[in-house]
Amino acid sequence: MTTPADTRIEGTHEATAKPRGIWRLFVYSAIGIVVFFFPMTYQGKSSIPLDHMVTMVREYLGPLVPWFILALVIYGTARGIINRNWRNGPMAAVFTVANVFGLIVALMIVFDALPAFLAEPDLAPFLWNSIAVPVGLIVPIGSVFLALLVSYGLLEFVGVFMQPIMRPIWKTPGRSAIDAVASFVGSYSIGLLITDRVYQAGRYTAREAAIVATGFSTVSAAFMVIVANSLGLMEHWLTYFFVSLFVTFLVTAITVRIPPLSIIPDDYFPGATPEPEKKVTGNRFRAAWDESLAVLRAAPSLKDAVLLNLRDGIRMASAITPSIMSIGLGGLLLAKFTPIFDWLGYLFYPFAWIVRLPEPLLAGKAAAVGIAEMFLPAGIVADQESMVLRFVIGVVCISAIIFFSAMVPCIMATRIPLKVSHMVILWFERVALTILITTPIAHLLF
Repeated sequence: MTTPADTRIEGTHEATAKPRGIWRLFVYSAIGIVVFFFPMTYQGKSSIPLDHMVTMVREYLGPLVPWFILALVIYGTARGIINRNWRNGPMAAVFTVANVFGLIVALMIVFDALPAFLAEPDLAPFLWNSIAVPVGLIVPIGSVFLALLVSYGLLEFVGVFMQPIMRPIWKTPGRSAIDAVASFVGSYSIGLLITDRVYQAGRYTAREAAIVATGFSTVSAAFMVIVANSLGLMEHWLTYFFVSLFVTFLVTAITVRIPPLSIIPDDYFPGATPEPEKKVTGNRFRAAWDESLAVLRAAPSLKDAVLLNLRDGIRMASAITPSIMSIGLGGLLLAKFTPIFDWLGYLFYPFAWIVRLPEPLLAGKAAAVGIAEMFLPAGIVADQESMVLRFVIGVVCISAIIFFSAMVPCIMATRIPLKVSHMVILWFERVALTILITTPIAHLLF
């Protein structure tokens, strides 16, 4: 029988000082869990409370919302210029210039001055209404409640229990399970906000943060419903949801073992005090409790935690929104007016052909166009009769994770050391593996 004295976390000495306000671990963490993970119904729509908060802001402060998003775009663009971000390398220079174009587009939208070719519903208005506005609101609002989720011991408590699963399969700490759930239930932007915050706090290494960002930060269940609806998959919703979940995490388990993820340095954020997850022996519950109390001892006041996370949330939103309106728009224009994605489709033709995916050339094009915007593949095959084809492409939309209209700008807005070249290679690996894994499953199911 294991007693509390037998419980050890290798490399640590159990602190004896009782932290003040132990109730904070329970109350603050509970509020954070409810806001991010517990679906509720509001006006007939079932979603997490954070999503409903964004809906309420858009409803009750509707006329002010475009001006707030525009202010974020202005702040993000100006901050990049003032900080001379272009000195950080060619890609940073590209994003600095692109942000200026994003600001111009945002100004044209707010002042209703878009030229006709950009005003088409599937171009600038789509990016603004469906991506820029939701992301620009959800990141700052979510950052306030994120303080409750990550600052008072919950990550460490969950991490001790998830350690035996996460480390062997995905090579990440147990605490990364929170990121994975936050992304699937809430939003990839919230998942990335958590990842960046934990990385800068010294609780992820660069490689671990990169794995979490590109392996778990997929679109939320709410986006999956939209994809399923457009592909006529709602009759098989649960099958689609769980297959997407399974394939996404299986593909991640493979990509963590091959470049580029496997060669990213396993170093901590510069200047941070490393807080690696320690190996647990003995009573796991007691170890989890001790770890969470250790964090609670050093936890900031609620005011300080909220202000710090809100600042980071506004900065991240301001870095993302101009890139969405520039890089994202560029991708949509290429998809709509050029054959580049038809050519890229040939990259995936061999994979689709090997597993006998119907219409392999069309499937390749649909898979390729997803790098511009995750919804686009669904539109390419929505009118196809083959359930197998529609199902596989529906899973590709989710499992690919990397797309330029929002995910790439989100990652670039963090301190996670991922290059655009890394993300393009990862996108290719994830799409190819998803096709190879999902098609046999779809053939068995349908």
